[in-house]
Amino acid sequence: MDKLKTYSADLVERNVNLIAELFPEVASERLDDGGNPVVAVDFDLLRQELSDHVVDGMQERYQLDWPGKRAAQLAANAPVAKTLRPTRDESVSFDTTKNLFIEGDNLDALKLLQESYLGKIKLIYIDPPYNTGNDFVYNDDFAASSGGYLSQSGQTDDDGARLSTNTETNGRFHSDWLSMIYPRLRLARSLLSDDGSIFVSCDFHESGNLRILLDEVFGRYNFVAEFVWQHSVQPKGYNKKVSVHHNTIYCYRRGEAFSLRALERTAEHNRNYRNPDNDPRGLWRAGDVRNALFRANLRYPLPTPNGGVIEPPDNGWRWSRETIQAKIDSGEIVFNDDQTSITRKIYLDTLEGRAVESLWLGTQVGTTRDAAKEVKQLFDGKALFDTPKPTKLIEQILWIAGVDEGDVVMDFFAGSGTTADAVLRSNARDGKDRSWILVQMAEELPANSDARELGYGDIANLARERVRRAGARVVENAGLTGSRLDVGFRAMTVDSTNVTEVMQLPDNITQSTLSGLENSIKPGRTGEDLLFQVLLSWGLDLSMGIRVEAIDGHEVFVVEEGALIACFDRQVGPELVRGIADREPLRVVLRDSCFASDADRINAEQIFTEVSPSTDVKVI
Repeated sequence: MDKLKTYSADLVERNVNLIAELFPEVASERLDDGGNPVVAVDFDLLRQELSDHVVDGMQERYQLDWPGKRAAQLAANAPVAKTLRPTRDESVSFDTTKNLFIEGDNLDALKLLQESYLGKIKLIYIDPPYNTGNDFVYNDDFAASSGGYLSQSGQTDDDGARLSTNTETNGRFHSDWLSMIYPRLRLARSLLSDDGSIFVSCDFHESGNLRILLDEVFGRYNFVAEFVWQHSVQPKGYNKKVSVHHNTIYCYRRGEAFSLRALERTAEHNRNYRNPDNDPRGLWRAGDVRNALFRANLRYPLPTPNGGVIEPPDNGWRWSRETIQAKIDSGEIVFNDDQTSITRKIYLDTLEGRAVESLWLGTQVGTTRDAAKEVKQLFDGKALFDTPKPTKLIEQILWIAGVDEGDVVMDFFAGSGTTADAVLRSNARDGKDRSWILVQMAEELPANSDARELGYGDIANLARERVRRAGARVVENAGLTGSRLDVGFRAMTVDSTNVTEVMQLPDNITQSTLSGLENSIKPGRTGEDLLFQVLLSWGLDLSMGIRVEAIDGHEVFVVEEGALIACFDRQVGPELVRGIADREPLRVVLRDSCFASDADRINAEQIFTEVSPSTDVKVI
């Protein structure tokens, strides 16, 4: 029985395998610390494969760089020895819900989710902390201190003395913010499905840098749009400053499979469509027949049915002679009564929605004031969040991103929990079943805030309560159909791994070292704690159905009707092993120390070989 790994995915190993798949000839081998052969990349051969496209050494290139970028890249790839621990008392409908609320640093959470949700997220929306020059709550190890920034940027001598009196505080803050967001974007990209997309809100402080960074992470060719959202209407009252009324929202796709969905049409959008000539095709409006640009080859006289001609517009017609004639024959283009001009009919029944515009007015998608009202309605008139996003804004993003039945939405800067609220509202409106994953750090709330007075000590706690209340409100408003809505969530917390010997990589583990790990499970960790670490390690969906059963007097977890069966009791006998094997599950995990002897372990392996040979059996 192999040992189940208890750390997050090694993304460097994944990248090496991807390179080897693209360029098999550069795949080589090396020996790891334990003397075992592992796949490696021969960079000399890879350089030869890409010789015409390599930028090397001091050669100039287009890129965004800052002190700490290399460390941020390494931080994105490095595995973490952590896990997600379920907290049933904070959850709603834990056993049946498909939604997740994760409390903790989103960098750790994104790493832990890499295998379970690789390529499964349809939409990621984030509203990261804006870089206003204040300290970050997300104080990653690689974020530069003031002294560290000066050293990395070459502004101190060997003794640490400043080489210039010009302060670089602002530059340091740019570096800190970029180092914070960079690894999170890289990890987020791998979670998106082939037809997925990411929407990122920001203000003017980092919008320029963010655009270049998103180009680097997702590829310039995957840029979809830059939306301007009017977040406020009232003037700010600044003196000698610009009153800022907007945020920027960047949209990038994962790949070519993504398409932006058109917005729905309303009566207001259709008010210019009429049918004055009783056309059997129905409502239409006049469209332009002129070319927007000068095209000499499209400047030709158009013959009329009565033998006359219509001279071309200054820039020419929009179409060739053949295309115009085809449109005349189909009735799309008609001559006026005296045959001195033509009209193009744009029929309403040919339009699928309306184009998404880059300017999003507050009257259309809501403002921060509207968002505050939504929160007040849930918390008895208390505005408990500073700058929440309106649900209409997120609902529009859900729509144009094409989020539909069975899709998963993620927000790893969850803040006030608006994204979850918007998904719940969308599900209630159209009956679709979308699920969500929120991640939020337990950022402490100000001591004198209304939220603290109401007993909410941190943002994660407050956001969970907002989602609970929003779900209850959605069910209430849905009436008879409310009972079928999934308004629950599994609450989880990022924590240290459940086992003590986590830094021993599988390649270094031998039978002799395994025998010394009998009591490797940390005190106070429950079977459910271990189960969710197993789900992460095996790359299984954390929303899978879980049922607890008793087999031969032992507590057994049955996941998704046999996708996984787990028992973490300290001692098990052959009766339990056979009882599990008889069900022929896909996977089984047992506690490593549950076997009284090596003979019992060998016996268990033989039982599975005989009864359920296709079952993958591991120990933790």
